[in-house]
Amino acid sequence: MSPLTSRSPDLKRLQDEGFEVEVKAGHLLVHHVPYVAADRTVQFGVLVSELTLAGDVTTTPGTHTVHFSDGTPCDATGKPLSKLINATTSDVLAGVQTACMFSSKPVGTGVYADYYEKITAYVAIVSSPAHTLDPDATAQTYRVVPSETQDSVFRYADTATSRAGIGAVSQRLAAIKNVAIVGLGGTGAYILDLIAKTPVARIHLFDGDRFLQHNAFRAPGAPSEEELQGAPLKVDYYADLYGKMRTGIVPHPMFVDETTVEELRGMDFVFLALDKGAIKRPMVGRLEEYDMPFIDVGIGILVCDTSLTGLLRVTTSVPGQRNHVHERQRIPFADSDEDNAYASNIQIAELNALNASLAVVRFKKVYGFYVDLEHEHHSVYQLDGNVLTNEDTG
Repeated sequence: MSPLTSRSPDLKRLQDEGFEVEVKAGHLLVHHVPYVAADRTVQFGVLVSELTLAGDVTTTPGTHTVHFSDGTPCDATGKPLSKLINATTSDVLAGVQTACMFSSKPVGTGVYADYYEKITAYVAIVSSPAHTLDPDATAQTYRVVPSETQDSVFRYADTATSRAGIGAVSQRLAAIKNVAIVGLGGTGAYILDLIAKTPVARIHLFDGDRFLQHNAFRAPGAPSEEELQGAPLKVDYYADLYGKMRTGIVPHPMFVDETTVEELRGMDFVFLALDKGAIKRPMVGRLEEYDMPFIDVGIGILVCDTSLTGLLRVTTSVPGQRNHVHERQRIPFADSDEDNAYASNIQIAELNALNASLAVVRFKKVYGFYVDLEHEHHSVYQLDGNVLTNEDTG
């Protein structure tokens, strides 16, 4: 019995009553469910349900639908159960190739109280014709499905992915082993917040600064006064914060420059979130030498009368598409704080978050998570006109 099954009364009841229950990749699987195939033979399939959790126990199911593997369930005469079958599918959910989706709302509330009610309702509908042809056919085999060790970086099940049905897409990100974030100021911290919620194996944090009071107003989350009084290193503060959710947060309490850039060797992807241009040149050169993909972000803010205006930049460099960085000078390699209000630590967390979001969307496009029609490698968001311009496409 898996820990989740033992802690959740509805799942434990299913297992105690002999159903072959398995929790895998944020889904609930029920094996050996009898059904009638089109040729009127009794076959066995797998019910696949999303799994809604509150911490480490189940709560009210997030949807009334389930998926089913193998063929199309029929009645005793071989006709499909058209009132039950909502759609045909070809999705792979928690390793199970599905063939159709069922939709049957409970009478009255339209919402299943728990997973015991949901699963037994669907098993009864699907299996009833099978019992007519074979009274011994049952889903209650009392066979225990071995609990598999979950290969996941998350400390609790990623039910958001299972609810959205995008497990196969997310696996493209799970194949990435090492992502580095250089600089944990405003934008870098928000990049971390977003990347931490993806299944990449390890996230390396590079920053030599301490997390101080002014940082709290530019960072995700809400540090306590006690945490600020301790003046922790940024990498340690964020490793502890996001370590509550997942494994693989690797702190590097150091600044990356021409003397330490070697530390980035071996990374699969690098985010550069630094507000100093001069130190970027050796880093960019070395990353290109290592043939690594990377994204550089930047914010420029100006005071215009009594309001602020400015630009947010995301520049992507990948093998085969690097000339724009130098030939078009997409990344500034000089320090120029003149007239840049951002350099004075002005608190514009929403722009940091937006800059980070644009960078992470581009990162996910690189790996095929999002559709990429333009293949832009340089984007600029203009604040005053709310305009996003894509350049260096191809």
